[in-house]
Amino acid sequence: MTVDGAAPAYPQHWEADVVLRDGGTAHVRPILPADAAALQQFHVGQSERSIYFRFFAPLERLPESDLRRFTQVDHRDRVALVAVAGDALGEHIIAVARYDRVGTRTAEVAFNVADDHHGRGLGSVLLEHLAAAARERGIERFTAEVLPQNAQMIAVFREAGYAVSQRLDDGILTVSFDLDPTERSREVMADREHRAEARSMRGLLDPSSVLVVVAAEPGSARERRLASAVARHLVEAAPAGRRPVVHVVDPAGTGEDVASPPYGVERHATVEDVPGTVDLVVLAVPAATAADVVRRCARLRPRGVVVLSGGFAEVGPEGLAHQRDLLRSAHAAGMRVLGPASFGLLRHDLADDGAVRTVNASLARDLPEPGRLALFCQSAPLAVGLLESASRRRIGLSTFVSSGNRADVSGNDVMQFWTDDPATDVVGLYLESIGNPRKFSRVARRLAATKPVVVLTAGRSGHVIPAGHAVRLTRVPRQALDELLRQSGVIRVDSQHQLLDVAQLLVHQPLPTGRRVAVVAGSDPLAALAAEAVASAGLTVSGRWTTADDDAATLETLLAAVAADRASHDAVVVVHVPTDGPTDPAVPRAVARAAADSGTTTVASVLGLRGITPELTAEDAAGTARTVPAYAAPEDAVVALAGAARYGAWRSADHGRPLRLEGVDPGAARRLVTDRMRDAGPGVVTMDAEGVRDLLACYGIEVWPTVVVRDAGEAVAAADRLGWPVALKSTAGHLRHRIDLGGVRLDLADAPALEAALEQMRTHLASFGETDRPFEVQRMAPPGAACVVRSAEDPRFGPVVSFGLAGDAVDLLGDMSHGIAPLTDTDVREMVRAVRAGPRLFGYRGLPAADVAALEDVLARVSVLADDVPELHHLELHPVVVGERGAAVLGAQVQLSETDRVDSGRRVLPA
Repeated sequence: MTVDGAAPAYPQHWEADVVLRDGGTAHVRPILPADAAALQQFHVGQSERSIYFRFFAPLERLPESDLRRFTQVDHRDRVALVAVAGDALGEHIIAVARYDRVGTRTAEVAFNVADDHHGRGLGSVLLEHLAAAARERGIERFTAEVLPQNAQMIAVFREAGYAVSQRLDDGILTVSFDLDPTERSREVMADREHRAEARSMRGLLDPSSVLVVVAAEPGSARERRLASAVARHLVEAAPAGRRPVVHVVDPAGTGEDVASPPYGVERHATVEDVPGTVDLVVLAVPAATAADVVRRCARLRPRGVVVLSGGFAEVGPEGLAHQRDLLRSAHAAGMRVLGPASFGLLRHDLADDGAVRTVNASLARDLPEPGRLALFCQSAPLAVGLLESASRRRIGLSTFVSSGNRADVSGNDVMQFWTDDPATDVVGLYLESIGNPRKFSRVARRLAATKPVVVLTAGRSGHVIPAGHAVRLTRVPRQALDELLRQSGVIRVDSQHQLLDVAQLLVHQPLPTGRRVAVVAGSDPLAALAAEAVASAGLTVSGRWTTADDDAATLETLLAAVAADRASHDAVVVVHVPTDGPTDPAVPRAVARAAADSGTTTVASVLGLRGITPELTAEDAAGTARTVPAYAAPEDAVVALAGAARYGAWRSADHGRPLRLEGVDPGAARRLVTDRMRDAGPGVVTMDAEGVRDLLACYGIEVWPTVVVRDAGEAVAAADRLGWPVALKSTAGHLRHRIDLGGVRLDLADAPALEAALEQMRTHLASFGETDRPFEVQRMAPPGAACVVRSAEDPRFGPVVSFGLAGDAVDLLGDMSHGIAPLTDTDVREMVRAVRAGPRLFGYRGLPAADVAALEDVLARVSVLADDVPELHHLELHPVVVGERGAAVLGAQVQLSETDRVDSGRRVLPA
């Protein structure tokens, strides 16, 4: 079956690189007529069993007519996607998925995966991509005919999370399911994405063998130095057996500036001379040759490539072209890319025998010791600073990753890995840019549920875009990033100094169980200073004690009593700055013993100590060494403690459940949007009032009707139809909601009042130059608080939902809360309570309390609508009047536009 209209052009946006179940990569794209030979090659390479499962009959070769039909599609009623892999010999098809429309909203699907690629998750990935394409083309339901023996294909449908129905007829199993994403299908996709990306990072971070490729081109002295440094660092990081096997390809063969045999590497003249396989490739070659080197390395089947050299996207269009070629070549060969312009990676991990295994594929020779903190940053200069600061403080690391230009591997990928990494307890991220904030929120929330995540962004707005970073522009205010990070449960800090302050506390001390802080100091001024810092940080001073600087015995007794009083205190801050000499060694010993014995979260500011020190270390009852982190100033200690306390409260809180709403019809909404956009043509489409009401009705939101009138007679007739009393409104955009400017008249109870109001408003508005605009008449809503609910599809953040109380709070002060859809029920509740004007909804100064539950329902429905319909460019409900019973939506505006959501309902890698 076909639908009316011209066939779409080749859908370039359907192309994507994907991570597979085993951590490898592939490229998904629409099929082309030129693929006929490759499709035939794919077919003849299949086993008889696979061919029978696909075609229900033996078929040695595809007839020419079938090849034409399979490869010549219209990308609307007949769609086919292929997954392709590549190597030095070129690209080949490893899987095919297709649909054929068999009804207005229904299509029949078929899948075929190469025998030697079974078990890699290609079927589930292609189903996600085919479903996304089908939804875009107005398809709402898939059906498939499957032989009952084809257990793998049946499992793909059943395990996708859709509500699957099946029917057996004449030995053929017919499977059917709606394509609307369900809560379960979203969970399945997120779980698969998590496992696949974590595995791909393990291939990058835990290699058994590493190949370092050195530049041979003239003028590549810097690249040669980079390669030489990494080759040495790989070997020097640990003895043989506790580090990867290291190969070096040095085409120039000078041996002077590149690691040579005494360093324990295996040297080769060319990539083709390297035997067997390698797990990781490290490149320091000019940008123009990088992609070719990757293609030549493909036969070695590496899982990842670290690109140290620059000259890519950060230098302009030519470099960007080199970077894209590099990325395509690596993904086609199954590799993830760290870089370009990366500082490299470091991994300390415990081997099965308990010894530490170290991979130092970085430019850092002097490493922090092994530990429980994982760090991620982007540019090389930041990497240098972070590593040196961690070493100075003696903070041990499990992993360090520098992504450079972040062309592929990002903070999202390493967070997926660290979620299940037994070597990592705490994560620190220094983010110069966030390429996919919506995915970041999802991945960070999952990680933060079990491990604290400390985040430093470049600038409070998060709108800084470093050279070479592929980041979309954004229209949202900086508060949206604040809300995204808050929703995610991460601890946001303002400096690199604070990042490590918080991290050292989280690694070495238990989470505080509350906000009550005991202050113990060596003098009254220090105690007062610390107590003020505690209060300023939003914590509560639960007690304050002072002891003499030189009385270590009294301090130990006092600390033991305070720290043990868990019923009164959740944390302890110790400040000791002697004025008549150095610190008595007994003082830090007393602090360490009290903290270890009690298990109470403790931080210290002791003269002469900073970071993780042996002086502040003691064994607890189980014999485990516990260290109290030391800070240069009491304020630093308290700020770190406050961050840990906020995270502890977030982690123990109920974060809610996905929104489950009655009376929602996403399919009808998509059909309506598709029809309106097709009728209106390209660009931003402003929906008319009827279209707005119909769209919102698909999500259970009723917009109170209005009637446009031009004179008193029409106004009275409209009021008679709508019901008295009524409101009269100007249709001028800057006046339509402004009672204070004379743009609205309320509580007009009869015809004379309405006629008089219209005449007065006409005269008044003439002073604003508004002499020829019509008016609107609307039935009066019950009294209540006027609110504004908005949604905007942002190129970077995706659907951003906003809420505020209408009037100057929003218009002048920007008092709005923001959330990134999808929201939970708890997110919705917190958005309503987050605005500064929020108390007005809860019985402020004797006003009746508003029906906040009804308001939350409207906000929730807008959130789900925005998440379901990416074409929702802008929506505004204004005003939403929330009375004692119910919430009335009195005005609504909607704009639509084409969009390419960065985090859509399919798994993709950066392009």
